[in-house]
Amino acid sequence: MQDLIPYVKRISLDEGMPSLVGNTPLLPLVTLSDKPISKVQVFAKAEWFNPSGSVKDRPAWGIIQNALHKGLILPGMHLLDSTSGNMGIAYATFGSALGIPITLAMPSNASPERVKIMSALGAELVLTDPLEGSDGAILVAQQMAADHPERYYYANQYDNPANWKSHYNSTGPEIIEQTNGRVTHVVLGMGTTGTLTGVSRYIKENYPDVQVIGVQPDSPFNGLEGLKHMPSAIQPGIYDPAAADRILPVRTEDAYDMVRCLAREEGYFIGISSGAAAVAARQVANELEQGVVVTVFPDAGFKYLSDDALWSDS
Repeated sequence: MQDLIPYVKRISLDEGMPSLVGNTPLLPLVTLSDKPISKVQVFAKAEWFNPSGSVKDRPAWGIIQNALHKGLILPGMHLLDSTSGNMGIAYATFGSALGIPITLAMPSNASPERVKIMSALGAELVLTDPLEGSDGAILVAQQMAADHPERYYYANQYDNPANWKSHYNSTGPEIIEQTNGRVTHVVLGMGTTGTLTGVSRYIKENYPDVQVIGVQPDSPFNGLEGLKHMPSAIQPGIYDPAAADRILPVRTEDAYDMVRCLAREEGYFIGISSGAAAVAARQVANELEQGVVVTVFPDAGFKYLSDDALWSDS
């Protein structure tokens, strides 16, 4: 099989993901509940342990693996997608390892750290109108793919089933295994909704008593990079409205406060969407008399150091 795949250089395309993707540690969050730890426990998956530093390694590898096995990326073609940052870094990481050219449409107000990382990895960047956000980048990528189908394989992370399936096959089972089946509530941010959809489908098929809670910004205009306000955004094709038992809105200011709090009180240097997930996990935990709450921290804080609003009181 590998001899028939033109791009493979160093990563084996055997069944499943490379051994370094997934199996991220589960961290205890002792300050997120006002209940005794013997009654309510809160944990987070530390996704910055993935090779490119975020949860997006899971779907990026799944999408690339699926496309290569199906022969959708031919010699000379670029993998094209839109991104707010982390998925682009994951694509660029694997693209560099496999020899696949990567082209990414991304809002021009993405953090400079993300832009520099993708550029360093050799990705071609098409910066889009910052006022249009991630939806604007989606539209640009769609038009590029339509105009030049011979040049691009349009990965389309928002509609690609390989996105949610990567979480069904990895993130969901890991949460169950790492909690010894004791998890009662799973709290997940909503961007492409791949994590929510995949984890929820695995959980509901195998552990139907576990509650799944989605997390989204509280308004269309927000600073929660990587998350979507679903009522006002282009809804991803992979989004399953039945995936979440309920959805919690989070204010940007509360997420920022949580990022600073966890850095200073627990030593966890997390990103902004991780802060939003922690805010929602705290709300869920404080509603319980007993339970085990698990959330996913998509990335660490290193790509947000230039955000003056986040670190203005440092």
